[in-house]
Amino acid sequence: MKKHALLVGLGLLVVLLFLGDSAKIYRLGFVQFADAKLYDYRMRLTMPHQTDDRIVILDIDEKSLKQEGRWPWSRDKLAVFMDELFAHYGVAAVGFDVVFAEKDTSSGLNVLQDLGRKQLKDVAQFQSVLNQLKSTLEYDALFADNLKRRPVVLGYYFSNADVGSAPRKSGLLPQPVFTADAFKGRRVEAVSFDSFGANLSELQLAAATAGHFNPQVDFDGVVRRIPMVIEHEGQYYESLSLAVSRIVLGSPELSLGFAGGKNSEYGGLEWLSLESGQGDLTISVDAEVASLVPYRGDRGTFRYIPVTDVLHGKLPIADLQNKIVLVGTSAPGLMDMRATPVGEVYPGVEVHANMISGILNQNIKQSPAYVAGANVVLLLLIGVAMSVVLPLLSPVRGMLITLGVTGATLLLNGYLWQYGNIVLPLAGSLLMIAGLFALNMTFGYFVESRAKRQITGLFGQYVPSELVDEMAKNPESVSMEGNSREMTTLFSDVRGFTTISEGLEPKELSLLMNEFLTPLSRVIYKQRGTIDKYMGDCIMAFWGAPLADERHAYHAIVAGMEMQSKLAELQPHFKARGWPEIKIGVGINTGRVSVGNMGSEIRVAYTVMGDAVNLASRLEGITKQYGVLILVGETTASAVPEFIYREIDRVRVKGKVQPVAIFEPLGRVGEVSTDALEELKLFNQALRAYRKQDWDSAELQLLSLRNMSPQTKLYQVYAERVAYFRKEAPHENWDGAFDFQTK
Repeated sequence: MKKHALLVGLGLLVVLLFLGDSAKIYRLGFVQFADAKLYDYRMRLTMPHQTDDRIVILDIDEKSLKQEGRWPWSRDKLAVFMDELFAHYGVAAVGFDVVFAEKDTSSGLNVLQDLGRKQLKDVAQFQSVLNQLKSTLEYDALFADNLKRRPVVLGYYFSNADVGSAPRKSGLLPQPVFTADAFKGRRVEAVSFDSFGANLSELQLAAATAGHFNPQVDFDGVVRRIPMVIEHEGQYYESLSLAVSRIVLGSPELSLGFAGGKNSEYGGLEWLSLESGQGDLTISVDAEVASLVPYRGDRGTFRYIPVTDVLHGKLPIADLQNKIVLVGTSAPGLMDMRATPVGEVYPGVEVHANMISGILNQNIKQSPAYVAGANVVLLLLIGVAMSVVLPLLSPVRGMLITLGVTGATLLLNGYLWQYGNIVLPLAGSLLMIAGLFALNMTFGYFVESRAKRQITGLFGQYVPSELVDEMAKNPESVSMEGNSREMTTLFSDVRGFTTISEGLEPKELSLLMNEFLTPLSRVIYKQRGTIDKYMGDCIMAFWGAPLADERHAYHAIVAGMEMQSKLAELQPHFKARGWPEIKIGVGINTGRVSVGNMGSEIRVAYTVMGDAVNLASRLEGITKQYGVLILVGETTASAVPEFIYREIDRVRVKGKVQPVAIFEPLGRVGEVSTDALEELKLFNQALRAYRKQDWDSAELQLLSLRNMSPQTKLYQVYAERVAYFRKEAPHENWDGAFDFQTK
């Protein structure tokens, strides 16, 4: 009973976690993300994938730019464009997804007028001709004349000025659709901006109206909604899609729909209403007066026609007659591309086409304020029921109940989406159901396996924690038998340990060992290594078993360098205690080895064996010969290109015939100083000269290196070799390798 009560309490805590997010007391990022992706999936799953023949997109595409010249085109050409659309093709309405913010001076009229005011002001013939040409060269006026008395909707945008900067305002805004008084006493959270980029005043005054083309970009950069109205300085301005729809419907008045009715101050804004000759149309909006875009299909669902084909009358009249025309761009450099639920690269003009189609077809999904309350109630009912019932059931019955509740939740959500056009959040419910099921299934495991975990804790003192975890999770899948695989092995040893141990009392020596072995071991575990054994002052570790590690060589090198750094941090502590300075050599090598339980009937150990292991040990032993702290084999160096290495030598270690190249890692690429890189370049030149038996060049380079870094033992080693080979030339088949006769 006590166990049941505890489990119910934990379940209710899970329910409270998701209820707080649903009630928007706080937001859980993973729930928001999952809900957005589930919305996108439902949208893609239920799209009709059919075009709306009433709407056509006239595209300023590459073909149009190639034939008509770069954008923006002169306004006299756009005036011709308007005549073609209305006089020749008889379109129903035109909406521009572009803004005409600057005057058109391409005619050269301003230059001629400037001449008339200055150099030719007294030339009567010039002034007369200029007056005659003026009307034909005022391209903005020509375009404005062709907009008058025609159902044309211009586009513009809102923005916010940078912090500390004054608002930026250009052009003329259209008449607002609502004033601040329309929302008096209501809680309306419309998106607000302080700046705008609108059209030239003479164009705006000539056009029927204008609409903003600002999308509402969600937290993940995806456009799922369009603000139907935007607030600016207490006035409310409609979107391009809403403005075009109103023009097509005969410019009906736009009214507000509140949850509590017109005369009640209770309830938020839920819809906008258009009273047209086709009957009242409603546009569902959310708390921010934004509407969900009812995408009809993937990019290209609506018909695209190059603008140049319209300019030159290449289309049958039926292609555009009585159509709603949207003018937008798809040419590179002009693209207004958006990430949407149906495509990561989606033309902004087609977003507006989908919105216009949704307004006219009355199929916009609803997400009113009451949906949040309904979701809270649903979560509460499901959560409390599952929290109480699941602890009483067996795992199989619990799984069946969970699947049933999940299915019912999906069916309810899908029904509301498809037949009620209501968007009910889904992720919170599904994640809460999954969380409650996981809690109940894992709780028993943790309680019933307590004895097993105690045994695991005991064994964890002797074998690597990674191996213990793997054995505990799935014991039958772990084989302790020997197998062959590529791994990386590391050996570290204290230099001059015999001398150090002779100068300390046994208790002090034991304390010193613990003080430096513990932090070095932690570094190895941090880099996912397995400590094989401690051999006095030596540590042997390996990477790649028992858990596979594709970057075993990388982790081993990082561990070796961090061990040196950690030891350097400990030196002041050692000095304060009167202990001698501790230095270690590290040898690392990569290769195929045998790994598994090895030993006798009396005692076995999980360890590695093979030539690659032996070479790692030899490399550690010869670090002191070159005065370096870390040596890695050539296989290890080639497997980890993230580091810069200094090739130290080619050597034959004891017991080997073939020479191997050995390297010293200097640091990560991009983190090694310029001086160190220059020194490395000079040493590489000396090494090449040495191997070519060009003793003069090698000696000269080494002399320079010793002057640059007199404390570096490596340069002294090669200088002595060069001096020796001057007297005793190497044998005829010398390959530049150095033979080590001791371990």
